[in-house]
Amino acid sequence: MTSRPAHIAMVGVPIVSHVLPSLEVIRELVARGHRVTYANDPAVADLITAAGAELIPCSSMLPVAENNRPEDPVAAMNLFLDNAQLALPQLHAAYDHDPADLYLYDIGAYAGRALAETHGRPLIQLSPTFVAWKGYEHEVAAPLRQLPGAAAYQTRFARWLADCGAVTTDVDDFSGLPDRALALIPRAMQPHADRVESGTVTFVGPCFETRPCAGWDRPAHAEKVLLISLGSAYTRQPEFYRQCLRAFGDLPGWHVVLQIGKHTDPSELGDIAANVEVHSWVPQRAILERADAFVTHAGMGGCGEGLLAGVPMIAVPQGAEQFMNADRLVELGVARRLDTADATAANLRQALHDLVTDPEVAARSARLRADAHAEGGTTRAADLIENLLG
Repeated sequence: MTSRPAHIAMVGVPIVSHVLPSLEVIRELVARGHRVTYANDPAVADLITAAGAELIPCSSMLPVAENNRPEDPVAAMNLFLDNAQLALPQLHAAYDHDPADLYLYDIGAYAGRALAETHGRPLIQLSPTFVAWKGYEHEVAAPLRQLPGAAAYQTRFARWLADCGAVTTDVDDFSGLPDRALALIPRAMQPHADRVESGTVTFVGPCFETRPCAGWDRPAHAEKVLLISLGSAYTRQPEFYRQCLRAFGDLPGWHVVLQIGKHTDPSELGDIAANVEVHSWVPQRAILERADAFVTHAGMGGCGEGLLAGVPMIAVPQGAEQFMNADRLVELGVARRLDTADATAANLRQALHDLVTDPEVAARSARLRADAHAEGGTTRAADLIENLLG
């Protein structure tokens, strides 16, 4: 652990699911006496300043919500490259006269890596999702390069690297893993974890506050508690919520917490049973620490919270990598996957029964919970960052 305060810069993207996973690491670094600047769009300023970091405004063209990304993968890649080209001049304007001792950057913030390389300072990638593995280039990247428009994207990326002064000028090397990366996910959620370079990537697990989480009290009468949440991006699902109410409303012994987001009106849900509480937002981790099961959209954040809490899950993926995450939870033996069209009241209720009555599911959930906590989370991530400062 370093004994001197340092200037640590974080370069991020304004997609909320990319901002939230590292905020407690930022908060911990600030608490240890470091000056932390955070370059990101003002759209997420409140999240950043609440963690104690100094916002460096850096306008972005990326959507704040995960579900607003282009579905076409080449279009999405071009959007992130466009954003890097927009961000880099802003970063130079902010940091050339005030360079950081160490740069952290989100996996999607290419301009952060370019800046660190031009300044000749150490850098660490913070990944809120899974990272590349040995063979990724041939198994995933190579097929993407065959898609329409991919060749033009590669050419444009290479030209930008040549012009911006980055040390790493090969597109695949630059957009891949740097020498050091922290994966802010449980290792159990990483595809082909045995093929991830351990000398480059450290799995620190989900990084939450180090103090006990609070904000929700388990009702004294509840024999079991079920949390239902589709996160923050895919919440306009009134029919799904109605199916959940039919499945779990008045289910003997169960108390149900249903998060519906800000875009669904409770009046759309119909009759709400006495054992169900409905909210637009809930303190998810506080509830999961006191829950017995979790219906989730299988975003990486929700998967990590579920594994940390050791609760079995019903995964109802909505988009992006959630389908892969849902399948991974099933492979781990702690979940059932139901796609939205199949998430009927009968199927939801049967899935819950199967999960909570299977002793093997309980044993696997407990084992994965212990593994996730052993990865170290926020404290270990901050220690590793400080170690690089020397």
